[in-house]
Amino acid sequence: NTRGGSSTDDAATTTMSKETGLPPAAKLLIGAGGIYGAFLYYGSLQEDVFRYTAADGTQFKQAWFLQVLEALANVLVGFVGMQLTGATKNIPQMAFAISGASQVSAKACTSLALANGLSFPIATLAKSGKMAPVMFGSLILGGATYTLREYLQVALIIGGTAVVSMGKKKGGGSASSLIGVAYIILSLVLDGVTAGFQKRLKAETAKAGVKPKPYDFMFWTNLYMCLTAMVISGGLGEVGTGLAYCAGNPEILEKIIKFAICSAVGQSFIFYTIANFDPLILSTVTTTRKIFSVLLSIFLKGHTLSLTGWTGIAMACSGILSEMHAKMSGKAKAH
Repeated sequence: NTRGGSSTDDAATTTMSKETGLPPAAKLLIGAGGIYGAFLYYGSLQEDVFRYTAADGTQFKQAWFLQVLEALANVLVGFVGMQLTGATKNIPQMAFAISGASQVSAKACTSLALANGLSFPIATLAKSGKMAPVMFGSLILGGATYTLREYLQVALIIGGTAVVSMGKKKGGGSASSLIGVAYIILSLVLDGVTAGFQKRLKAETAKAGVKPKPYDFMFWTNLYMCLTAMVISGGLGEVGTGLAYCAGNPEILEKIIKFAICSAVGQSFIFYTIANFDPLILSTVTTTRKIFSVLLSIFLKGHTLSLTGWTGIAMACSGILSEMHAKMSGKAKAH
């Protein structure tokens, strides 16, 4: 997930009491403004970290080590928030552990895709096609049926992303990009797995008669994300090499620290938005943020796109926006 923190879009739905005081428009401005500010910068920093080249020509490849630091920042903010709002007792740890492990694996795969040469705009667009693995799984296992519009939306996002990757003017690096594509597909599959685990987590907490607050979700999910990433990065020997690389290149260390802080700050704004608005509002904010992240990256980071590339961007964005519109009109019909 190129979005920061843990994807608890609906996991912590309205468990925080609806605050009074500020008018809804002001609250939306705070929530959406915070999410945009934190995560647009987050995306930009993530791209910088993996595009950074040291004086000796080496690059930062320690994706799991990066996840340790990002999750750690979220754990600290979650812990403080949990102390301020009051911690919930008897939380089903196993469900949180599984959800955290699959989430951090999805995020690490996104970072690994970037580390293996996949460009940030392509990775971000591809990650917007979250419906694809869900659909694929449902079609193979049976169960869900989809409308023509839903198939078209997914086709536009995937097709658009493929067209962008073909329409990039810079050649070379195709082998490493192929590994990058494999990682982003794996990340999408893990997103689907995570969604399933989060549903189970909601069921487990309900069964235990426990109502975790937003910061409980943030603390426990990220604690298990951090532990999973520590074990894997330790096993891969990334902790030592990652620390050594950061020590030798203070510039990148500064970017990584800012990246982790943006993740935790953005996550807090996500919880603020969940507490005050419908999850659909949050999904709209985070979806449009991804489109802006792609455009910002193209304009600010020197990605040259041909007309084909821009056609792909338009295709993918129209698929993303159509999906968002369908959700909103579906919500309107439900009321």
